[in-house]
Amino acid sequence: MKRPSWNDLHAFAEIVSRRSFRQAADVLGVTRSSLSHAIRGMERDLGVRLLHRTTRSVAPTPEGERLLARIRPLLSEFDDAFAELAPSSGQLRGTLRINGNEGGVRYLLAAVVPAFLMRYPQIELDLVADGTLVDIVDEGFDAGLRLAAAVPRDMVAVPVGPAVRFLAVASPGYLSTCPVPRVPGDLRAHRCIRQRLPSGKRYRWEFARRGRELTVDVPGTLSLDNNTLMVEAAIQGLGIAYVPEPYARNALDSGHLAAVLEDWCPPEPGLCLYYPGHRHVPATLRAFIDVIKEAIAR
Repeated sequence: MKRPSWNDLHAFAEIVSRRSFRQAADVLGVTRSSLSHAIRGMERDLGVRLLHRTTRSVAPTPEGERLLARIRPLLSEFDDAFAELAPSSGQLRGTLRINGNEGGVRYLLAAVVPAFLMRYPQIELDLVADGTLVDIVDEGFDAGLRLAAAVPRDMVAVPVGPAVRFLAVASPGYLSTCPVPRVPGDLRAHRCIRQRLPSGKRYRWEFARRGRELTVDVPGTLSLDNNTLMVEAAIQGLGIAYVPEPYARNALDSGHLAAVLEDWCPPEPGLCLYYPGHRHVPATLRAFIDVIKEAIAR
């Protein structure tokens, strides 16, 4: 059996990552036809089909998924080795891929990314805003970004931002039509704007006070999967929303929203950047973490 070249393996991983021959060809600087020819040659040499192809999409076969799972760490190690050969001027090269939720990516763009790109202009930073908590290793990411409570336990976590709290908020107009809730159980008598999780389930609102924790499956006929949209719905008087405070801060300051049950909404550990501890940490990720720590210190 003829072994594939490093270039062929790299091309295969890029195709699966992009789910597109065209996009992978653009990134690799080759033609789509030559890329397709290379993959067909690799499949022929290995004696297995690695990709399912249709006119609209491409996806790995079970054999392709197994191969990708084995080679991704190796390809990453290769890239890191070459990146660390950068000149002593500190101009690291390479690609850093981070998967985070929308709020986390928004925070990085404001607090970390400008300084990082200015210091390391040769690094390609690929940020993916994803509502789903993906397996960053299987999906080929160098790191993930989520609230501390959502970070998998087998990961190394680096605090990124300050503590954050979720707030129950509603418009003054809505609150003028019904009794203001005093305890979380009162929410069962209100219209609530529910959050649909990526799994399809509805999020149960979580509250705590003086060591007592409560979870409420709130009622409501409107469900959304985006915090910004939930805030907008609350401003329109459609009910009570439960969102991270930064999303509602401007509306609270302007008087378009009011917080309820604040004494039941304590701050929680905030965003964390996380990565697998059993793997070599890429130089690009170490540099990103250093910039994060500098931002926190400021």
